[in-house]
Amino acid sequence: MARPSQNMSRDPSDVPPREAAAWIVRVLRDEGFTANFAGGCVRDELLNLHPLDYDIATSARPDDIVRIFPKASQVGAAFGVMLVRKHGVTVEVATFRADGPYSDKRRPDSITFADEAADARRRDFTINALFLDPFKPASDASRVIDHVGGVADLHARVLRAVGDPNARLEEDHLRALRAVRFSTRLGFDIEAATAAAIRAHANQLRGVSRERIGDEIRLMLARPTRRASMEALSALTLDVPVFDRTPDPGSPAAGGAYPRLAADIDLPGALAAVLIDRRNDDLLAASPKGEGTRLDALRVTRAALCLSNDERDDCLATLGSLASMIHDWTGLGVAGRKRLAGGRRFATALSLLQKINAGRADEIQTDVRSLSGQFGGISPLPLLSGDALVAAGLKPGPRFKVILDQVYDAQLEGRVATSAQALALAMELGGTSRV
Repeated sequence: MARPSQNMSRDPSDVPPREAAAWIVRVLRDEGFTANFAGGCVRDELLNLHPLDYDIATSARPDDIVRIFPKASQVGAAFGVMLVRKHGVTVEVATFRADGPYSDKRRPDSITFADEAADARRRDFTINALFLDPFKPASDASRVIDHVGGVADLHARVLRAVGDPNARLEEDHLRALRAVRFSTRLGFDIEAATAAAIRAHANQLRGVSRERIGDEIRLMLARPTRRASMEALSALTLDVPVFDRTPDPGSPAAGGAYPRLAADIDLPGALAAVLIDRRNDDLLAASPKGEGTRLDALRVTRAALCLSNDERDDCLATLGSLASMIHDWTGLGVAGRKRLAGGRRFATALSLLQKINAGRADEIQTDVRSLSGQFGGISPLPLLSGDALVAAGLKPGPRFKVILDQVYDAQLEGRVATSAQALALAMELGGTSRV
């Protein structure tokens, strides 16, 4: 049995992720094992991108890895996957393997430790099935180990399934969404046979957990390529099983465009844009019809993507703010417009309005600039508090909020300008509640 490498004593602090991973590769090699970078980090390095994390594939078995790195985490030891930590950098170290059947359409029922070529063939896409020697210079073509034609696909900017695309998707239907995410993020075309298999398996996404689907959609919507991702979903007929779960005859058809996603907006705003485009602006109808449609849409979307309460509420608030800008703005009065403009989702809603009605958005922006210079601005601190009302002799109760809101509206409109004036108005409004 080989002794632990003496190189393990060299343990500098503040190690960058690549250096930490290379150190682990060197230690494994010193122990007599094959080890190289693997997967997405190789793809990104060859595309001159900057990987955020590094994975290693090795001939070392889990028991060997634990012996060499006693503090390794055995979170995936049954699948040959270990986590090795180097000064705050966690590196996934996986034993070369071949996978058995995927009965649950997520993980293999069994694995067999194998060689490097077999490990490459069990991966999803050719560009994710490459290995790289971190110690060879970029000029050395032998530093990349390619068993599946991934280098050629990188040069051709093509995303291709490893082997039979139908078999790869049958193993895990979420790979269809991963194909969309990778291809749009990298600007690659999905190879024809892979795209055809994705379309053929599209409805089988319904068997994938909604948490996993939601995570993939979040990753897509978090990037500037969000519009391309959503349009690719439509082109591949994936959007209905993703967003509607079990569509009824009134569900939107696949194949639509997503023009409102061009803006650089957050996740709730991006979801709002997707919902608007999928429902042909019905979500922006005036209330009460529009409000009911929005609530129904968010109920379905929350279940489909496992949205958190905050994500749902922020998306709903964005849609509500946008609808109010379209239908109610001019009739709201000074106080109502200031309240709307001071809302937490106003800026996102206004950026969406630019994609729907640029003229209207420009008018509102001009109006907001004017309002910001009137009577303390858009959201001044209230002149009156509930404690002040109690101290003045008003009984706490349901009327408190109504009184405070009315007084704050008067402040926003300049009808009261001091705390004394605000209190006087409150006493007038709540006179019947005096002790």
